[in-house]
Amino acid sequence: MKNNEGQRVPEVTFRTRVDGTWKDVTTAEVFAGRKVVVFALPGAFTPTCSSSHVPRYSELVPALRARGVDEVVCVSVNDAFVMDEWARSQHADQVRFLPDGNGEFTEKMGMLVDKANLGFGRRSWRYSMLVDDGVIQKMFIEPEKDGDPFEVSDADTMLRYLDPKGEAPHDVILFGKPGCSHCARAKRMLEAKGWAYEEIPATPRRLHAVSGKGTTPQVFVDGRYIGGADELAAFLG
Repeated sequence: MKNNEGQRVPEVTFRTRVDGTWKDVTTAEVFAGRKVVVFALPGAFTPTCSSSHVPRYSELVPALRARGVDEVVCVSVNDAFVMDEWARSQHADQVRFLPDGNGEFTEKMGMLVDKANLGFGRRSWRYSMLVDDGVIQKMFIEPEKDGDPFEVSDADTMLRYLDPKGEAPHDVILFGKPGCSHCARAKRMLEAKGWAYEEIPATPRRLHAVSGKGTTPQVFVDGRYIGGADELAAFLG
């Protein structure tokens, strides 16, 4: 794969769809005068891309913006209709999905690979890059080996590059249920701290499986079991 650090991004026109009509978007419109993080992947709706690559970038967009990034862009060799539908299914409204349907951008980047053995045709190799005013400052290219390696083009690697001493936002899961006053209290504490969280509807089986408890909320932070609202209050200090 070709490392293009220090070079300008290729000049191409992306054929996108906006409000049901075609809209041409040029490279200059995306990159000129802006700092942009791009991550490219083999295809929409594919397993790693859908379960890991896009979701984590989507989660870390605020953290990347706090470090001076203007926009986060996902590029794939798919047409505009597929990319739009994938964006909707991913609920990734803070990520810009750019269709490279003919593979022109990917080929000029030196990242077009043959995946005919999978019935994919020609697709993008997985990589990420930081582009400043059209110039590629840094690239993280997955190692050239069999399969679909996903080791260095992830969002956390890009965040660490931008801020080596910084910390990623805490990953918080809250098991709760409607009408639970203690759940509401836990949410207020997390929101006051500025910590985003994902709420999972609590059922007896889920609660017992993850915590051995039957009450709500049950909170986890960065994979660590915290407990209910009182335990969360103590943890947050």
